[in-house]
Amino acid sequence: MSAPANPPANPPANATGRVRRRGIGDFAKGGVPIVGLTAYTAPIAGLLDPHVDFMLVGDSLGMVVYGFDSTLPVTVEMMIAHGGAVMRGSARALVVVDLPFGAYQESPEQAFRNAARVMAETGCAAVKLEGGEEMAETVRFLTRRGAPVMGHVGLMPQSVHAAGGFKVQGRGREQADQVIADAVAIAEAGAFAIVVEGTVEPVARKLTEKVPVPTIGIGASPACDGQILVTDDVLGLFTEFTPRFVKRYAELAPLVSAAAEAYAADVRARRFPGREHCFGAD
Repeated sequence: MSAPANPPANPPANATGRVRRRGIGDFAKGGVPIVGLTAYTAPIAGLLDPHVDFMLVGDSLGMVVYGFDSTLPVTVEMMIAHGGAVMRGSARALVVVDLPFGAYQESPEQAFRNAARVMAETGCAAVKLEGGEEMAETVRFLTRRGAPVMGHVGLMPQSVHAAGGFKVQGRGREQADQVIADAVAIAEAGAFAIVVEGTVEPVARKLTEKVPVPTIGIGASPACDGQILVTDDVLGLFTEFTPRFVKRYAELAPLVSAAAEAYAADVRARRFPGREHCFGAD
């Protein structure tokens, strides 16, 4: 996929000013990579909004915001709360909200009830769910009833226990064929885009060439039609571990710590608040 010499800044918007789902697909077909980041709060959404094509309110918020050791404890109510915040904090980017574990695996009907609730209560444009061939019927059920779906194949965090941990996918012929078959099944079922996570580069590249909808890589391949990362990783807010596929564009953790240290020192030394911070002081 080669980028045009002077790529447009953003894909086309709809009547509300939001980026359109089809606009993202058309953007990718024109050779311009799709830009995505995660967002969980209104202030961060507002800062990201002018620069990205879509924001994913990922169930990764369970680990990033709530400190869980996996995404499994995340609930529909949590996704709605954060999805609504991101919608209120943004004006232009397409917003996609994850369906959490247990909210769609039981049946297509269960998936539709939760997808409809998430979309109605947040105003988001689409939901995302994990799974391949086994979820194709559910994706088809949702899309035929007006609930747009972004798929997710390769490494699937919601299945981390069944998979035996966070393991790179696509190693070996059988596993590679399965990842590709999963993506094809989800695309044929009606997903408008597919996240490809933690997948060896040749498989992600071949998959991207094979499916008719945009692929969004995270630890996959530069050949994907777009890329997404967890914003807190990009900003360097985590100090204990940086995944191999992450590029840090800032190191904010030391700045946050230093600011807290300086504030604490001022309070303890009675340098803050000063008279300029008080109401009614002479």
